[in-house]
Amino acid sequence: MRIVFAGTPEFAVPSLRAAAQRNEVVAVYTQPDRPAGRGRGVAMSPVKLEAIARGIPVFQPETLRDPAAQDQLRALQPDLLVVVAYGLILPKAVLAIPTYGCWNVHASLLPRWRGAAPIQRAIQAGDAGTGVCLMRMEAGLDTGPVLLSQATPIGAEETGGQLHDRLAELGAQVLADGLGLLRAGLLPVPQPQPAEGVTYAHKLDKAEARLDWTRPAAELARTVRAFNPWPVAEAQVAGERLRIHGAVALEQAHDAVPGTLLGASRDGIDIACGEGVLRLRVVQRDGGRAITAADWLNARRDLARAG
Repeated sequence: MRIVFAGTPEFAVPSLRAAAQRNEVVAVYTQPDRPAGRGRGVAMSPVKLEAIARGIPVFQPETLRDPAAQDQLRALQPDLLVVVAYGLILPKAVLAIPTYGCWNVHASLLPRWRGAAPIQRAIQAGDAGTGVCLMRMEAGLDTGPVLLSQATPIGAEETGGQLHDRLAELGAQVLADGLGLLRAGLLPVPQPQPAEGVTYAHKLDKAEARLDWTRPAAELARTVRAFNPWPVAEAQVAGERLRIHGAVALEQAHDAVPGTLLGASRDGIDIACGEGVLRLRVVQRDGGRAITAADWLNARRDLARAG
């Protein structure tokens, strides 16, 4: 087969490796190089770095709506276009180019969590499980029929970063299974997504990272997990801004104003919430690195006997 792969972030790299196992990937599409890091130097995407290491030609159009970009793709004569977190919209003209259409590896069990941030939204919502789908793409946002899927539970303390890494590998496995079936002429019948249960995983916004102490502690603990490693939850605690890397909810009754520091010990920093208490375990001061609550207390002797 002649496979063209389109992807950009680290999540897509395992799938590129799976697609390239038989040297069938004839080209890789990824977003243009962007400024990144504190120095804002131009950086190549993880997918581009992987493609270069494998000697696969790389194309980086600003848009695929351009007829010239479409002609370029058509000239590659792809049997299949595999899309994993590419970040650019594929117009109908592009979807029609490959012989077997366009496949997408999506990090949820569709139709739940269509959209840009399915991993984080699943944790934030308190879902017990999630998974990956191999979907045949249509013009709508993650609306296409599902070819294969694989479910997995979400760990009670699993962070967005940890689940991201697991689903990236699981997605690569499901893609490899689909490619194997296609080669054998045994591709499953595409299953239309049910109309019920559709939810949308809207793109993460840094403004969401600010914890609202009036919310239940259980909800805030999920947000802390979901937003680790990005954008990282943050809050005002005892007069200073802290980024919160780790926290747990305590089913503890209180009559304190939300946001009140209830206690601080080596076990954690307890903050009153609208319902229950959030115990902060790993925090980060401005300009510093992530540290335990015990280390933070060493620098805040005024709080050693709080509560």
